[in-house]
Amino acid sequence: MDNRQDAKEERGLGLNNNDGNNKRIKKEFFGEISFEVIILFIFGIFMLIFGALLFKIHTGELPYTPDSTYGLFLVIISLQIIALGRTPFGDLRRSWIVIIIGICTTAAGMTACFIPGYLSEFVRILAGLMLFFGGISLLVQLFFAEDKAKQWLEVPGILRHLTLACALVYIISAILGIVTLLPGITGDILIATILLVYGFCIFYLAFCLHKTNATYPKEEERSLPGRQEKRTLLFSGGEIPLQVAIIIPVGFLLLLLGFLLVPVNLGIIPFSPDGQLGLLMVVMAIQMMSLGETPAGEYSRSWLLMGIGVVFAGAGIFSCVVPGIITGLLAGLVGFLNIAGGVILLLKRLGPALLTRGNAGAEKPILPPVLKKLLITQTILNFVSIGFGASMFLPGVVPGMIIAGILVVNGVLIFVLASAVLKIDMMMNAGMRG
Repeated sequence: MDNRQDAKEERGLGLNNNDGNNKRIKKEFFGEISFEVIILFIFGIFMLIFGALLFKIHTGELPYTPDSTYGLFLVIISLQIIALGRTPFGDLRRSWIVIIIGICTTAAGMTACFIPGYLSEFVRILAGLMLFFGGISLLVQLFFAEDKAKQWLEVPGILRHLTLACALVYIISAILGIVTLLPGITGDILIATILLVYGFCIFYLAFCLHKTNATYPKEEERSLPGRQEKRTLLFSGGEIPLQVAIIIPVGFLLLLLGFLLVPVNLGIIPFSPDGQLGLLMVVMAIQMMSLGETPAGEYSRSWLLMGIGVVFAGAGIFSCVVPGIITGLLAGLVGFLNIAGGVILLLKRLGPALLTRGNAGAEKPILPPVLKKLLITQTILNFVSIGFGASMFLPGVVPGMIIAGILVVNGVLIFVLASAVLKIDMMMNAGMRG
């Protein structure tokens, strides 16, 4: 129906049919890009930028912050664990215990980004263990599991490329794991070269995975009667929408940042604004590229939105690896996006309501309680976002404790928002089953 309607509209407007086909192709293309492919793409950008910068870091031309670099690595990996149940050691059934593990590794990565010097060895060793044992484990599974390389190599085409891409990424992961666990075992130039090769191999894997998903779409899993296992609460299925799975780390990021700013403002612990801003930019980029969510609202994914996401991710990665160079630029950008996004969303939400109120004959729509809660939460979030954005332009003017309070409130509201979105999703699913 949609395609026929599009065709009618194009003929009525005198548009070329090729334009309509191109629009549909773009819509289908972006709709098919999975979250896993997006994460791999971001991960590949991270490795390429890190590798390129390491040449300059080696000569002393650029500074380097290993804490936020390893911290960002852990956060990117954790997002995949929380959203998909895919760990560095293999795929697991996504359950609440897996989500909790992902949140714990997220906390370690975020803390390393925000507070330098305290978790340096821990995050380095954790990242090295993930790379080394994860690479070895995934390589063994690739060639010995019945449903992977043994079957893929029998089918000519993209599955053979997928096998090669997986093998390359897993082998290089194990090599980088050794280098990370044993610093000084080799020189920076060789490590930088390995990182560049690793980044290109990850891009190759992301492309192969995208083509495989398009060529061999997965069938929906159906639960068979009599085959359901009894599980405890922690090991029960953590079936949450992708939007909520991404919102959870964002809320946790703001809560953690707000609480950590209290001892920071008291002069008890140091703070890295570069790690904070870099991490915020990368998470914002992932939201844009995977969900189409921007500070100014939700939009359909397009080449422009994807390009902006890549720029944001690149800037955030640069800030995490190399401190002090683009700090002011990112602070201004984050502040502007929060203020502009908050104002635009408030106008979109409150504008029609004010117009309706001015019309005496207009009937007020009756909303379910969960939708009222969602709208109220979103409205408060917009005001808090404006306040946070304003604090970025007024460093030293807005007291640090107030900024910490704003961040904590923001984090709590995001969890309330996630709860409302989850309830609405459950209601919709129940309605479709009914």
